[in-house]
Amino acid sequence: MIKKTAFYDIHQKAGAKIVEFAGYYMPVQYRSITEEHKRVRKSVGLFDLSHMGEFVVSGPGAKQFVQSAVTNDVNALGLGQIMYTCMCYPHGGIVDDLLVYNLGDTFFLVVNASNIAKDFAHLQSLIKTSDIKLENISDETALLAIQGPDAEKVLAKLTKYDLPSIPFYWSAQAEIAGVDMLFSRTGYTGEDGFELYFPPKHAVKIWNAVADAAKEFDAEPIGLGARDSLRLEMKYALYGNDIDATTNPIEAGLGWVVKLEKGDFVGKEVIAKVKADGPTRKNVAFELKEKAFPRQHYPIVVGGQKVGEVTSGTFSPMLEKGIGTGYVQTAYTKIGTEIGIDIRGKVAKAEVVKPPFYKFGTHK
Repeated sequence: MIKKTAFYDIHQKAGAKIVEFAGYYMPVQYRSITEEHKRVRKSVGLFDLSHMGEFVVSGPGAKQFVQSAVTNDVNALGLGQIMYTCMCYPHGGIVDDLLVYNLGDTFFLVVNASNIAKDFAHLQSLIKTSDIKLENISDETALLAIQGPDAEKVLAKLTKYDLPSIPFYWSAQAEIAGVDMLFSRTGYTGEDGFELYFPPKHAVKIWNAVADAAKEFDAEPIGLGARDSLRLEMKYALYGNDIDATTNPIEAGLGWVVKLEKGDFVGKEVIAKVKADGPTRKNVAFELKEKAFPRQHYPIVVGGQKVGEVTSGTFSPMLEKGIGTGYVQTAYTKIGTEIGIDIRGKVAKAEVVKPPFYKFGTHK
């Protein structure tokens, strides 16, 4: 059965185009994907992210358990700090990319909507002792994101918490719009922003309070369409497109979240070998040199020969050109390399570029 988030009625009243996504009815756009995209870059936008998954890991063995399940170094996290990381299979393929929050006695994991059941089953399979408790609280958690350069000004109207004291990728507990909640300063857009986690029963109250506080900045609700183009302008990975069970973090360009020196973790042996030997392919960023729009699965060609495949592609509202990512043979990964994108039989010229595509985000 397809689920509705606690904000569903709000989306309908706002005239959103609703689609089925990851088992939920979600807004893909309200007015215009391009205009919503630019609103986030220029001021602020509101995102319903309640379809995302949230797990809580607790018990005496919680920290070591999470440490062994992910590629990044959980021991490096301060209290309230957050890290981006991957979970991998023993063969080195990616189970999911996720956020890990260090909340002291517990660890809070935020996973991709389409992977909730799979991720939970994977983590359950790794539990070997009785001192670890794993809970899936996804259905009990509503998630509202405020993204854009004016995000702090909006949230400051709703809380007494000293927001400038929270660095990027940190979290805190505070009262916001009269509700005590966990909130954090992260995001998937390249701009400043906050995520608010709270029980669904408060959803309408919180949305209305945030929307009211954001009115002076001409804030808009933002759908999945603009969320995708915003993340792609930053070359942020999307599970199912850029990464999955057939890709390893090294070739995906996520080597920076792999800490081989931290001790053992699932997939370490294979990932270490890929890093030592060098991957046979890499995920690169490219820009189109002519008016064309790359799409997932389009062949990437050089000299008439296929050398890779597009994983994500769109028209960039800020650059006003086609941009994309894809895996190519390592011989064609150098910045400035000319490649072609085979678009239904016609080859469009493109060039490998250094990410992010959009260089002026609040957070790079």
